[in-house]
Amino acid sequence: MVVVAAGATLTMGIASCSSPDTTDVAFDTAELDSAINPCDDLYGFVNGKWLAETSIPDDESSYGVFNQLRDKSLDTQRDIARSAAENFGSEDSNSDRSKIGALYESAMDEKSIDAAGFAPLEPELARVDAIGSPADVAKFLTEDAADGGSIVFSLTAGADYQDATKQIGFVTPTGISLPSKDYYTDPQYAPILDAYRSYLGTSLDLIGAGEAQADQAVELEKALADASLSPEEARDPATQYHLVTVDEANATAPAFDWRQYFAAQGVSPEPGFSLAATPYFARVNELLQRAPLDQWKSYLRAQVVSRSADRLSKPFRDNQFEFDKQISGSTAQKPRWKTAVADVNSAMGEAMGELYVREAFDPAAKERAQQLVHDVLDALKARIEKLDWMSPETKQKAFDKWSKLVPKIGYPDRWRDWSGLQITRGDYFGNLAAADKFNHAYDLAKIGKPSDRTEWAMTPQTVNAYYNPSDNTINFPAAILQAPFFDPNADDALNFGGIGSVIGHEATHGFDDQGSQFDGNGNNVNWWTPADREQFAARTENLVDQFDAYAPIPGRPEIHVNGNLTLGENIADLGGVNASYDALTAVLDSDPGTAEEKIDGYTPSQRFFLNYARVWREKTRDESMITQLDSDPHAPSDLRVDGVVPNVPGFGQSFGCMLRP
Repeated sequence: MVVVAAGATLTMGIASCSSPDTTDVAFDTAELDSAINPCDDLYGFVNGKWLAETSIPDDESSYGVFNQLRDKSLDTQRDIARSAAENFGSEDSNSDRSKIGALYESAMDEKSIDAAGFAPLEPELARVDAIGSPADVAKFLTEDAADGGSIVFSLTAGADYQDATKQIGFVTPTGISLPSKDYYTDPQYAPILDAYRSYLGTSLDLIGAGEAQADQAVELEKALADASLSPEEARDPATQYHLVTVDEANATAPAFDWRQYFAAQGVSPEPGFSLAATPYFARVNELLQRAPLDQWKSYLRAQVVSRSADRLSKPFRDNQFEFDKQISGSTAQKPRWKTAVADVNSAMGEAMGELYVREAFDPAAKERAQQLVHDVLDALKARIEKLDWMSPETKQKAFDKWSKLVPKIGYPDRWRDWSGLQITRGDYFGNLAAADKFNHAYDLAKIGKPSDRTEWAMTPQTVNAYYNPSDNTINFPAAILQAPFFDPNADDALNFGGIGSVIGHEATHGFDDQGSQFDGNGNNVNWWTPADREQFAARTENLVDQFDAYAPIPGRPEIHVNGNLTLGENIADLGGVNASYDALTAVLDSDPGTAEEKIDGYTPSQRFFLNYARVWREKTRDESMITQLDSDPHAPSDLRVDGVVPNVPGFGQSFGCMLRP
């Protein structure tokens, strides 16, 4: 449902900039690679020099603009957390700042973490050892869920697909650890599966269980993977929702007590909950009935250790890294402070976000971004109006959805209350376990209550953005509202090419192959005529074919982009660029003569596309690219430029290029 990633006039509320000093800061044209024709490779023209001169940091799988802004956000968060830790005791110990300080301090205390070994896991492992029947396996899964765990499957709150005004429970599969089901059967991923088996073996050996149990654990996981959805299949909303009663759930998986599962988590399953992916839960039932208990115990031990490896002593962390680098390609572990900040975010992300906003976000940016949103959304509506293949009936429904779309910018209007979370200074593992349970209970408390469209699914310090089809909102956290996406000192063209395209991207998600299956109220209903849906499918199939043909890794033609998996993001990229470019054109047209005013030799329309290409600059390791192509709905960064702009008439007009037929 995500993500991104993305002027001169009174209309924008942003000051015009023609000063060479200011625009040099906003976009340095010396970075452009004049040896590359932008019509052939806009991405290379803008980023070629940067790519040649930049190395991926050892602890990263990729590196680009998103990473740079993320690091800037992390630096601010580290300062906040470190200051809170240093000043612990100077204010109420139950304040959010004090809790963040205690969390950060305990996460930085590697000496104590290493001394603890795997002792924090011993109570859980003892519960696994005590399993003596299939009913005990089910009981373990239930008790683990009550503590905020999610082995095999998890329970979360979400809007009912048929009535988005209310929250229901969603039980979803979580039983496999590799990026997709393909990793368990496809020969090309056999080395990764072998590495995973070795990783589990070492994990089990470190707790004294013996490496031989890893084979049993992997075989059970393979059985779960066989009944799992592929990433492409999981994009279909029909696979994500199936409302059932407790009796119906028991018919699917009678070996599991679903009523007790809900009761243990303090939630009523009435009047129903979603239990989609029926083949998966039928497989779980089969395994509960037929898999040997020793195999279940091996799997559960492996899962208990693996999910907590980064919270345990150095041998566990090192073992986890040795496996993770097979998928990411990174060659060094992250510095401890980054892990500590990540722990604070996983435990108290919005509390950190409130402090981050006070420290780093200019309130004026929110007002300016709101105007950008207004302009881009107006342009999107105009594009819908001009569609020559869509009937008036469907257009009216599209306009209705457009009118109900809610933009959220920067941070929540109301901050979450953390007073119920107990944090103990010096108890690293215990604090994170308490936060897991607290946050799980917070989420489940929404079940049976009205949906809240003001709630955020991302923290303000996150460099990203998203569209949520179940509440029809577009969301832009504070941390992405900075250069090169958004710069109040830059010309309009750069801002429309950057954050404007992101705004258009997220809004277009409401009308992509997934989002178009939800109405303006967030309900999963069909608002298309059959003929219009057929026309839409025929047009999007062109994007599928186009992206299927890309093989991003030199010398590996068998590894290519999955056009169906990436379709939603590709539609959003294309729609976002078109809508934002139209919005820029409208702004320029309101001030005659500005469309041809050049800055550093480039017109506004050209600078729009230059910045669009710049925000997507990124270098990626081959290992990470292989993982992305198999499981990520986003195309590689270079293709989010060179695979998009040839389809945009404004690009061809700006640079005098021949467009894709």
